[in-house]
Amino acid sequence: MPAPTPATPEAAESNPFVQMQRRFDRAAELLELDRGLYRILSTPAQELTLSVPVKMDDGRIRVFEGFRVQHSIARGPAKGGIRYAPDVHLDEVRALAAWMTWKCAVVDVPFGGGKGGVVCDPRRLSHSELERLTRRYTAGLLDLIGPERDVPAPDMNTNDQTMAWIMDTYSVHRRATNTAIVTGKPVGLGGSQGRTEATGLGVAFMVREALAHRGFPDHGARIVVQGSGNVGGWAARFLQEMGHKVVAISDIDTAIHDENGLDVPAVLEWIGAHRTLRGYPGAEVIDNDELLTLPCDVLVPAATENQITSQNAARIQASIIVEGANGPTTAAADQVLEERGVFVVPDILANAGGVTVSYFEWVQDRMGFFWEKDDVFRREERVMVDSFRSIVDAMDRYQASPRIAAYCVAVERVAYCLQLRGIYA
Repeated sequence: MPAPTPATPEAAESNPFVQMQRRFDRAAELLELDRGLYRILSTPAQELTLSVPVKMDDGRIRVFEGFRVQHSIARGPAKGGIRYAPDVHLDEVRALAAWMTWKCAVVDVPFGGGKGGVVCDPRRLSHSELERLTRRYTAGLLDLIGPERDVPAPDMNTNDQTMAWIMDTYSVHRRATNTAIVTGKPVGLGGSQGRTEATGLGVAFMVREALAHRGFPDHGARIVVQGSGNVGGWAARFLQEMGHKVVAISDIDTAIHDENGLDVPAVLEWIGAHRTLRGYPGAEVIDNDELLTLPCDVLVPAATENQITSQNAARIQASIIVEGANGPTTAAADQVLEERGVFVVPDILANAGGVTVSYFEWVQDRMGFFWEKDDVFRREERVMVDSFRSIVDAMDRYQASPRIAAYCVAVERVAYCLQLRGIYA
């Protein structure tokens, strides 16, 4: 069922499911969505909460809490990552599953939306404990997942090794190797070339398109990137290769700034060697909150949810925001940014390069034939650019912001499938 309404405005602004629902409500209003379809699309199709007992290295038994939510399977199998985090909760997973529904629809890939999570701190678990946790969690999902039912992928604090464990566990139980059960796998186990870089590359494509749409030159933009992980790090690298200046970047506890432009490969090499930005030479250390409000042409929030809120939106100096993370901007902040003329490429489009290439991986696994990386990137670029143009068209058609236009495109496509399929009774 939908999440209960939080007791205070502050709690509502920090609740990702409430934030998603408010954007969906606005799109439904503009589309004059049938009330019955509204009820279907505002309610997750299926939710599972499970206990995950794990034998720890010292012999103790710990019980973790896990979730899997399928928001919609109207357009195809549920698709969405699995995150391991100490603060992951059901409302967050619900919101992320719904965002996956809209994201897949925006880029027109034949998936629905799903998401999973386990409440844990992976930094405090050994490699073998993470493997046992992953396999037991997967065993609890066996009646829910499958290559034509629900296809997991990596997310926060999970990776290609996690996907390999899930694939193996599923395959052992099914008595046959099935590589299409997950995406984001190692290339040697049926993963796609280019999957690691895909989300960051998609963000870079969206920065390029947004700059052109707003009349900026095709090089020399000053760009701030919040986050230096798989999304932020690759986006920063690609943007520098496109001729732009990345003037600031951050990790979980450190941010650095150089108005003349950072040497992105050197920064990422430092992080790889030291596992932190702390101590990086030759750049000014700034507060993480200050990074978001630096003067720049483009801000790329690529960390986590609720970074741009009603508390700091008025101080954002970027002309363009391209959302590499899921849900980095709250609905209240949207209103402030729209009034100030900031062009926001929303998360359900901006970071959809990942699910686009995940779809390519699923297709390659199912046909047993794999593409070269350049071919993957060309296909991704075509999908992302076409999707950006469809959102610009929808902005004019609905007289809406880029975010609400993207929701309108997504909701209309999912509703269309529901109408054609009908209601089974």
